[in-house]
Amino acid sequence: MVLVVLDHDGNKLRKGSLEALTRARALAEALGSKVVGVLLAEEKAPAEEALAYVETLYTATLGPYTAEKWAAGVLAAARQVGAQAVVAPSSRQSRTYLGRVAYALKAGLLEDTLESTVEGGAVVATRYAYLNRVTQKVRAALPVVLTVKPNTTPLAEPLPTRGEVKTLEVPSVPTVEVLERLQEEKKGVSLTEADIVVTGGRGMGSAEAFRLVEELAALLGGAVGATRAVVDAGWRPYSEQVGQTGKTVQPSLYIALGVSGAVQHLAGMNKSKYIVAVNKDPEAPIFKHADYGIVGDVHQVVPALIEAVKRLKD
Repeated sequence: MVLVVLDHDGNKLRKGSLEALTRARALAEALGSKVVGVLLAEEKAPAEEALAYVETLYTATLGPYTAEKWAAGVLAAARQVGAQAVVAPSSRQSRTYLGRVAYALKAGLLEDTLESTVEGGAVVATRYAYLNRVTQKVRAALPVVLTVKPNTTPLAEPLPTRGEVKTLEVPSVPTVEVLERLQEEKKGVSLTEADIVVTGGRGMGSAEAFRLVEELAALLGGAVGATRAVVDAGWRPYSEQVGQTGKTVQPSLYIALGVSGAVQHLAGMNKSKYIVAVNKDPEAPIFKHADYGIVGDVHQVVPALIEAVKRLKD
């Protein structure tokens, strides 16, 4: 069996789950096996939606998230079905618990994979390395735990018939008790799942100037990103940081506004399909990586871009 971990926000499946499903189906076909889903929740989960994608769905409500509890849940499902492979969306959360699952299953751990195949009883995958400058091919014998890098795999289509739900018994484990959680209110499109990302750098000049970034992103149906310098200055939250110490994105269109192009930032976005840069410094490193560049003041160029998009939408 191939077990796919379905990530969600409590109301609907995340885009990464549909990518993971596509990978899981391909691995199952190559192994002559089937795909089984596991849906873990703090309180509620989109089980009805998930049933459109898998024949069998194991569900469990575990209370406030901890890595120990989620690892126990995925491990229980993997052992229940005798999983040869566990496939999950790559995320900050999955990185905190899937290593535990791989260790318990004595399985290879392949993280942030771009594609995967089965060759001679082993899983062969590709992934980026060295600040995304190198593509590696890696091999792991079965069993294997594999995560799917966002925006690299086509989204799965629903099955012709709905699946069945089974309650998963998850053993209690010693864990840290969550006493309180302060969660930032999320607005708009998820940064890691967005097909368009508009990022502002220190060249925006101030926190107030980011209203231009927000407006352009909203018009394009994209997400707002920020550089580390901007986050360190307190202009934007860390959840929007793109780069080596932030999030890695791979959208179809990445618009960099007032971004110099430091190597640490490039590591988080240099695999975008198209990169558009706006910077008043013609020698800014970002232009070496951009498909299209505009040398100019962002405070003049961005309002013009916004007006142009509005005219096209009208």
